[in-house]
Parts: sequence; C-alpha cells; structure tokens
Amino acid sequence: MSFKAAAIQMCSGIDPQRNAADMARLVREAAGKGAIYVQTPEMTGALQRDRQAFRTVLRDEAGDLILKTGRELAVELGIHMHIGSTAIAIDDGKMANRGFLIGPDGDIVCRYDKIHMFDVDLDNGESWRESAAYQPGTQARVASLPFAQLGFTICYDVRFPELFRRQAVAGAQVISVPAAFTRQTGEAHWEVLLRARAIENGVFVIAAAQAGKHEDGRETFGHSIIIDPWGRVLAEAGPTGEAVIVAEIDVDAVKAAHQRIPNLANAREFSLETIAGARSAGV
Repeated sequence: MSFKAAAIQMCSGIDPQRNAADMARLVREAAGKGAIYVQTPEMTGALQRDRQAFRTVLRDEAGDLILKTGRELAVELGIHMHIGSTAIAIDDGKMANRGFLIGPDGDIVCRYDKIHMFDVDLDNGESWRESAAYQPGTQARVASLPFAQLGFTICYDVRFPELFRRQAVAGAQVISVPAAFTRQTGEAHWEVLLRARAIENGVFVIAAAQAGKHEDGRETFGHSIIIDPWGRVLAEAGPTGEAVIVAEIDVDAVKAAHQRIPNLANAREFSLETIAGARSAGV
C-alpha cells in the first residue's frame, strides 16, 4: 500500500494570522500535488522569542487560529492534516508545544506534546531554555491511519533514539519530525540524525522544517526532508524559503527493511556494569 505525503517548509513570523494564511496556501498546493497526508513545521503558528509579546497572541485549543484553520483545510481538501506543532495555552500558566493530527472529517485524531525540551547554550552565544515556558509532554503516541501507522516527535526529540525505537516496536511505519532546527545545529546534525532514525528503526521519516531568517531574529536550517526505511532521501527542500516537497510512501518497504535487517526482532535485554580500573603506581 502506498500514499503521497507532503512536508511543508515555512518561515513563520510573529503574526499567527499571516502564518495561518501562508499555511493554507502551501497546504492547498500540497493537496493539489496529490498528497493525502500533509505535515507543517514545529511552531507553525508563530516564532516569537519575546515571551511577553508571545503571550498576547497565545490561545487555548478552543481559540487557536492555526488549529481552526487546519481543521477547515482537512475538511476542504479531504486530507489528513498534521500541524507539526503550535504553541497552546494550558492551565498552569505555561504553554504546550503541541502537534495535532486532524482527519478528513475535521476531528482531531491525535495530539502530541513535545517531550524533550531544548535547554542549551550554543557556541555562537545563542541560549535556549524551552523548559522555562513550555510544559514537557509525557506520552508518546502512534496513530493508526487508513494508510499507515504514524508516530510523533517534534524537533529536539530526534536526539533521543529511544523514543523512536519505542514507536517502531509498537508498529510505527512512519515517524514525523516537524522542526525548527537552528542553523548552527542543523548544519552539523540535521540530516545525519534523521537518516539514522530511519535506518535504525526501518521506518519512513517525514520532517517539515522552518527555514530562513525570522522576524524575531532567529535563523532556522530548513532542508525539510522525507527519508525511506533504507535511509534514502526521497525529497528535500532548500535551506531557506517556503517549499512543498512530496514523496510516495510505500509502507510495504517497512516490512522489507525489517526482513533485511531484523534488528528490532533481534534486540535483547542486557545489564550494564561499570568496572573500576587498576590504579597506576603513585596515583
């Protein structure tokens, strides 16, 4: 069985209304190319480093414009619409970095809150503390769709292979990685990490990305990508600007990959022991 999937590359700004309009235009383009599953990047709704200003446009699910627009597009186009993530106001005063999978009837099939928070100081002086604003998720999910078993991750989650392995063991055939990777880390690690996650789990990886210089001053890496279970790149966008990439996803290739390299079936439980070495003389 196969289906067409699309990854939407965006350069989201600080205005959710403009971002929603850009998303709608690009999603319609993807559907026009035959995609029945369309994924948008992390933080589709807005990229805004000024958290005080961000909170003035923040809404809960009932009032979120990106979610509303995504549900309307799913119905209009008869597709599975995957909002890679957008910021959602939650009860404790924090935000959730939340992805939504929406069915062709407009209903929400699955929600996923980003589990791993990007708390890091980069060599170029950039400092990120996602945990200061976002409530980490605690639940991994795999959604059973008419055309595939779909797993969910968001951006920094790609550096935690155990999350992908748990989903692959649970039957995921496609794992989504919507992202807003920084240019610095993306240049070093983006493609190699995504290809590794595809190869080691024998799954398709679809990663819609933010790309270019944003209104809030950050710069993201782009290179939205679709990878098959053998690690081959099926489609890839450039480093900047909007893009729509589409690829045919043959889910039978997942079974074939698992037969060729049966590492999931061959995995074994083991213990770990740390051995103290002999001390050198005089130490």
